[in-house]
Amino acid sequence: MVIDVPATWMGRMKAQAVRTGYRMAPVADQARTAAAQRIEDARYWAAPRLESAAHGFEDQVAPRVSQMLTTAARKIDPTPSRSTRWPLFILITGLAVGAIGYMAYRRNAQQWTEHMKDSASDASRWVNEKAERTAESADRIAANVSNKADETSRKMS
Repeated sequence: MVIDVPATWMGRMKAQAVRTGYRMAPVADQARTAAAQRIEDARYWAAPRLESAAHGFEDQVAPRVSQMLTTAARKIDPTPSRSTRWPLFILITGLAVGAIGYMAYRRNAQQWTEHMKDSASDASRWVNEKAERTAESADRIAANVSNKADETSRKMS
């Protein structure tokens, strides 16, 4: 017994597979857009906090380091300070060390910011790769459905 399948059934199956493939592309685009928005939101959140931390270090930590170095220098000085050169030298040394610490902090903050940019780039690249894999998977599924439809049509005719 032979079952006669209408020629339009095959066409409907192929069209349905193609529509499924087209429906998957916007999902990948939405995922890429959402990831980019999240990364931008994270940058907006982190930038003021980094700036605040830099100012806090400049206003609070650097003067304390300078004072601590001056106090330590006074404690280990074997002779009483009769000259005005030693306290001035120690003060300048403390300020120099504080400035070096501040510059190191700013450099590390800048490196961290650059690292975050690289991380954002990596996340964007990951989303793009994921979208491409999703599109490829949809294409494979559509091709597989089309092949199965052809095979089923041949078996039924």
